[in-house]
Amino acid sequence: SLESIIRTLREALKLRIVLILLSTPPRTNLVHQQPENTHFEVSRTCKMRVVVAIVSCLLVLAGFASSFSPSSPPSSLLRSARRRFSSIALSSASSDPCPLPSSADLDWGSLGFSLVPTKSHVKLTHKGDGWSDPDLVSEPYVTLHIGATALHYGQACFEGLKAFAREDGSVWMFRPTANCDRMHLSASRTVMPPLPQDTFVSALRACVLDNMAYVPPYSSNGALYLRPLLFGSGPRIGLQPSGEYTFLVMATPVGDYYKDGLSPIPCRVVSGYDRAAPEGVGGVKVAGNYVADLKPNIEGKDAGYPIGLYLDAKTKSLVEEFSTSNFVGVRRSSSGGWSYVTPTSPSVLPSITNKSLMALAEDMGMEVERRDIRIEELGEFEEVMAVGTAVVVTPIRSIKVGDDEYVYGEETGEWTRKLYDRMRRI
Repeated sequence: SLESIIRTLREALKLRIVLILLSTPPRTNLVHQQPENTHFEVSRTCKMRVVVAIVSCLLVLAGFASSFSPSSPPSSLLRSARRRFSSIALSSASSDPCPLPSSADLDWGSLGFSLVPTKSHVKLTHKGDGWSDPDLVSEPYVTLHIGATALHYGQACFEGLKAFAREDGSVWMFRPTANCDRMHLSASRTVMPPLPQDTFVSALRACVLDNMAYVPPYSSNGALYLRPLLFGSGPRIGLQPSGEYTFLVMATPVGDYYKDGLSPIPCRVVSGYDRAAPEGVGGVKVAGNYVADLKPNIEGKDAGYPIGLYLDAKTKSLVEEFSTSNFVGVRRSSSGGWSYVTPTSPSVLPSITNKSLMALAEDMGMEVERRDIRIEELGEFEEVMAVGTAVVVTPIRSIKVGDDEYVYGEETGEWTRKLYDRMRRI
């Protein structure tokens, strides 16, 4: 009958969507099997759509309607695929399920690190019984109760990572599972429910797929910046954890964080302000860590310093980190080679970029040292760089400490350039 044919077509289309999702290539490992990427190959997916569409039609014509009849249960393959890819399947609901990377009408060469409107963001909620399925939301606004714990008590944390277009037209996210692990630490410290790794990565994947048009082209050196955000969205008037939580993933295309790109920039040590207290929350990525830097950051920029360097809050004698990135110094080692030196402190956020660079530095023959760095040692480094997701690798031209100034050069150092180039090639 016509009704059974329509039902069959609907189920065949569902199967087609599932098979398309099954064709998504798996994660691959990089750099000592540690940095994990997630890969989107648009051309393969588009080809699979054509092939599976034909197969779906053949299923209908061959009389397979009975196996997809509403009166009988779906196949085990269909059930398991729906469960496994339930969050990824959101991309198939898009009006343009297979957008081409970099197809948005943007001037890719002029991108900076600022918010550019995109198509959608992803939203999940948690109300005590686990995380909801993710939704794609086109409006860039959040409706929030005025008593939300994120507003009153700062119960919020976030992450930052990038998706890159490669020369072959594919798009990759860099180490999303590492960001998930770090958000687990932040969520634990701020008493919020963490997202399972597959839920976290699937939400990121759905956001990238729906905003694929905004992934900057390979030739631009830009990236699609992803900002996962977890916060208490339920109301409380007393100091206690929220009863409801919201997880969002927003996306925006970005270029270099600093307008001069890989050109060295001047820095000064921040005085009169602390970034994080000992045994506080400096080692996790909570929202309150960054608002403390707004005023000293503005004052520094007004004085001609795009970036500030913080010392430890207790003794003011040890280097901790830059305003928004980790500190790395390059110096001669005791063996006559080169050392990659970065601070170790519970108040320093563990940078995923820094961890990746440490692995690369070892591969390139450098000695990696994670230790305390006394402020007097700033004069012993040949090169200094700020490293992180947003800045990637930014060379430091000089560091002003009170009346003294340590100068590292007007040109990008040899090791800074090598590490940056290797990181970009990945």
